[in-house]
Amino acid sequence: MSTEAGEDWRRPGPTPEQQRRDVYVGLAVTVLALVSLTLARSTGTFVLGPPPWVAEQILWTVATTLPLIWRRRFPAAVTLVVSAAYIAGQARAAPEFQVTSGALFAALYTLGAWGRDRRLARRLRIGVIAAMFVWLGVSYAISVARIPPDAFAGAVGPVPPVIAMMVNGVLLNGLFFGFAYFFGETAWLAARRSHALRAQAEELRRSQAEVREHAVVGERVRIARELHDVVAHHVSVMGVQAAAARRVLDRDPAKARTALGAVEESARTAVDELRRMLGVLRARDREPAAVGQPAGIDQVTAVVDRAREAGLRASLGVYGNPVPLPDSVSQAAYRVVQEAATNTLKHATGATALDVRIRHLAHDVEVDVTDDGRPTRPPNPDGMGLVGMRERVATHGGVLEVGPRAGGGWRVRARFPLPAPAERPA
Repeated sequence: MSTEAGEDWRRPGPTPEQQRRDVYVGLAVTVLALVSLTLARSTGTFVLGPPPWVAEQILWTVATTLPLIWRRRFPAAVTLVVSAAYIAGQARAAPEFQVTSGALFAALYTLGAWGRDRRLARRLRIGVIAAMFVWLGVSYAISVARIPPDAFAGAVGPVPPVIAMMVNGVLLNGLFFGFAYFFGETAWLAARRSHALRAQAEELRRSQAEVREHAVVGERVRIARELHDVVAHHVSVMGVQAAAARRVLDRDPAKARTALGAVEESARTAVDELRRMLGVLRARDREPAAVGQPAGIDQVTAVVDRAREAGLRASLGVYGNPVPLPDSVSQAAYRVVQEAATNTLKHATGATALDVRIRHLAHDVEVDVTDDGRPTRPPNPDGMGLVGMRERVATHGGVLEVGPRAGGGWRVRARFPLPAPAERPA
């Protein structure tokens, strides 16, 4: 198992909750080891030879298990202490070796899973495992001389009993230490991969946020350009009307008053549009301004015609009493219809019909676009089209509804509040 790609990563230390858990586990293992020691002494099963005094037995048992309470905070130090205490306890013939063997396994595993310095952790584990096998060889050399002649009286296998015992011990210890090393390394790799996935997810969230921000800024810039054209148009009209009023002021005061009234109306409209433009222009626009007069709501018919040419049964209905709309509102309504129709053509599977309705209400104008198709993929609320519609509707203080219809299909409905009658363009 290769870990070279993650050598520069340092696993964060344990959390306070993990440290508390280690304390509980270490204390529980120590108590369990003392119980096991008591049972071993009670049965008289002293496999390693005559045991030392009880106090020394307890000392080696506690020294091998209690350090586990710091195993994730100081994995290297805990591994060294547990290993040294384990070998010392066996050398002194402490009868408890079952729970303490588990403590040794846990220490080696933890060093592999939590060691911050990977090179040190690897070398230290290999060194401890090598030391354990050296001690195994020394213990075999000492114990072979003490084996009584009749110890293997019932042996019937083809392998000499002493060699079979040694090989069996080496195999068991190889599996024991091999699993401790392998599982520790696997746990560390899993933690590193989890960290990498979290980092990638965070980077993806940041990228998506930047894309959304760029989309919003770009749409606001486009809206501001259109409003800029509206304001420029009204200012130009003001100049023409003011020039006309100046020429006829002395000869025909009535015409001059009419021209000045038009100047006043254009000025009011221009100021209103300028306020909207300043409200949406929140990004530095260093691109050339758009040219040409943007389309308005009176050109929705062209959108419907294009949908028919694309093979849809497209219809347009206008309800209520149409009134003159501010140019910016007219343009925003047209853009909503255009974007909704484009989404139907691009993203609606099985769409056969497109219904566009314009409702002139008492205080609002509403555009309602529906189709009978199914989205090819889940709608993206941060898609460029929806971002553009939301920004245009929000610029005018309107309300946008986008979503599936109860009877099937998709609906886009936008409502734009209208200015007071005295403020509407003539």
